[in-house]
Amino acid sequence: MTHDLSDAVDHTPAYSAPDLTNCEREPIHIPGAIQPHGLLLALDAEHRVVTASRNCAQLLGRPALDLIGLDVREAIGDEPSASVAQAVAADDMSTPIRTRMPGGPGDLAGVDVDIIVHRSGGRVVVELEPVSVPLPSQAVSYRSARAAVTRLTQSATTAELCAQLASEIRSLTGFDRVMVYRFDEEWNGEVVAEDRRDDLNPFLGLHYPSTDIPAQARRLYTVNWTRLIADIHYAPVALEPVIDPSTGSPLDLSHSVLRSVSPIHIEYLSNMGVSASMSVSLVKDGLLWGLVACHHYSGPHRVPYDARSAAEFLGQTASQLIDDREQADNHSDELKASVTLARITAALAADSRPVYDALLDDPRLLELVDAQGVALHVDGRMMTRGVVPPDAYLHFISRQLDVPGGRPVASHHLTALDPDLARVSDVAAGALRIGNGPDRWLMWVRPEIERTVDWGGDPTNKALALAENPNVRLSPRRSFAKWRQVVRGRSQPWHGWQVGVAQGLREHLSGELLRRSQEHTAIAESLQRTVVLEEAPTVEGHDVLARYRPAKGSQLGGDWWDAFHLPDGRFVVSVGDVAGHGVTAATAMAQVRTALRAYMFDGHSPAACLDRLDVLVQSLLPGQTATAVVVVLDPVTGVVELANAGHPPPLVLSGDTCRPLEQAGRPLLGVAAGAARTDRITLGEGDILLAYTDGLVERRGVEIDDSIAHLASAASGSDHSDTLDTWIEDLLTAVPGTLDDDLTVVALRRSTARPGGPA
Repeated sequence: MTHDLSDAVDHTPAYSAPDLTNCEREPIHIPGAIQPHGLLLALDAEHRVVTASRNCAQLLGRPALDLIGLDVREAIGDEPSASVAQAVAADDMSTPIRTRMPGGPGDLAGVDVDIIVHRSGGRVVVELEPVSVPLPSQAVSYRSARAAVTRLTQSATTAELCAQLASEIRSLTGFDRVMVYRFDEEWNGEVVAEDRRDDLNPFLGLHYPSTDIPAQARRLYTVNWTRLIADIHYAPVALEPVIDPSTGSPLDLSHSVLRSVSPIHIEYLSNMGVSASMSVSLVKDGLLWGLVACHHYSGPHRVPYDARSAAEFLGQTASQLIDDREQADNHSDELKASVTLARITAALAADSRPVYDALLDDPRLLELVDAQGVALHVDGRMMTRGVVPPDAYLHFISRQLDVPGGRPVASHHLTALDPDLARVSDVAAGALRIGNGPDRWLMWVRPEIERTVDWGGDPTNKALALAENPNVRLSPRRSFAKWRQVVRGRSQPWHGWQVGVAQGLREHLSGELLRRSQEHTAIAESLQRTVVLEEAPTVEGHDVLARYRPAKGSQLGGDWWDAFHLPDGRFVVSVGDVAGHGVTAATAMAQVRTALRAYMFDGHSPAACLDRLDVLVQSLLPGQTATAVVVVLDPVTGVVELANAGHPPPLVLSGDTCRPLEQAGRPLLGVAAGAARTDRITLGEGDILLAYTDGLVERRGVEIDDSIAHLASAASGSDHSDTLDTWIEDLLTAVPGTLDDDLTVVALRRSTARPGGPA
């Protein structure tokens, strides 16, 4: 794998012999040449040709230099040039143009071509590639693409997603081997999935060093998601002129589909026995997460543009699914950690001692992030639990990990920060730190754990060559046999959710830890602010608005609401209430809300989620009771699934009619009685579903059914045709009487412009 998928480019391919020194410095985005299975023209603002590839003589029947200064219509004909002009005028260059070249001289005369247009600085780059006859497996249709995406979305874990992606892209492209290659935090890669010819040796599980894919190649992978090398033995086709006269620089081919490839990369592939190659990028949060690496060993292999586009689409789909699958991989541990965090914060709030003393005495603090030691430094005082290095090393590690704002910072390789830390790697090879200033911090440590890494060849050769002579020509490594290395000086890596739970502890408790506060209500308020959303996420074709108001005197209650998207595109709104006030209610609320979200992501129905919540409340929160209503919306159809556990019935406003959705089903959560039921309704255009807690309708001396009827009447009589803000504000005080409890209201309106429909 390595510069592995056509990522690098030759900066001298056709106009001088390569003189390679260091591939990290190769200007791979300006090679001055393309691959020969297509041609390239660069146009100025008036659509005159300013640059042309030399193979225009063969493909268009006119030498490249003869094309310079001509209008593009004279170069490629009326119909193709008109399509280019239309794409440029509409600023729509994301879709390739398929057309037929006019008759005349050149190999492309009368041939169907794909035209790919993009901008490069002030130039419009036009690439023509003859349409190749696809293999049966490479035939792309809407149905086949949709079926492939469906199979990807049905994967439950990251491993399943990567395995399915390798299988889909190999089936689509016909390569001998397709691998999914994932980067670690140091840009070393590992083959995490593979689909191959049966007679090929497996690469699954092999690691490849970061030097195989230099930084500038990784950058190009994030701007150009697909790269094909149809034949590694191709002769690069130079551009005429190489230097653009108006800019004094070579043409930037970062977005080119024909861009020529680095000789270093070609040599690398040749050493692997590869004859053709393709890559598809996997990008998460704007950063390169991994690659789909495709290798062919039995000669040239030009994949049709349609199939390449479909492979890129599958890569983009998988990129969007990666985050959800990685979260799913850790759901169980993350849920346990959130429960542990809630118990720690509740115990601290109930402890009369200074918060930091009580925190360090809680054995669950180590369990929270699976650490063997922890140190807390506050106002010049160091306190430790478990196995930790001497104080001087703790201070030194803390300084190395300190960042502005005190956000969590984790490292499982402390010796990379300073080699001297190898002296304490037996107890502190890794650390996770949170803080609030240079003199106030909490830090967990983990000991060294030896592990065996199987490399695809010795990853140290390149570094050794540089150490001996920085100017030496670097030949790509020739051996790709398994090379086993025992890695020391590292701890077990910190999971993203562990860093997240450390941030949660910081948000819930750092104020109390650093200020030695014994204010229990402040802890509970911090917890609720973290758990309950400040505003709802957006849903296409719908308006979502929520309001929360604390009880009289700002006493914190157990109200909560949540809103989130499921991987299948549905949208969930949930509203609930835990009995009581203060820290106990807020802690229970956090556990119930977190568990419900986890159950929904696991694919359970609304009713099944509530039944599971009942078991959780009984087992983890003895003596507590709670209510909840769960609403699951399909934004496309307007179909709503909902289930209720002892909660006030939601209201549905349609036109001038407002009615409560009375549901049979289970009573309160925590009483072990009854079973929830999922009901279905369909929201029409302009319909509103209103979910709320009992604080909105419960009044002293008034039957709650009467209050709900009063609320329904007020809802239908108020103007809701514009924004929901004024309408909801009116409803907060619509039911007469004293507001004794906290209250929550969430409104979901289906607007007239629906997903997939006319605006």
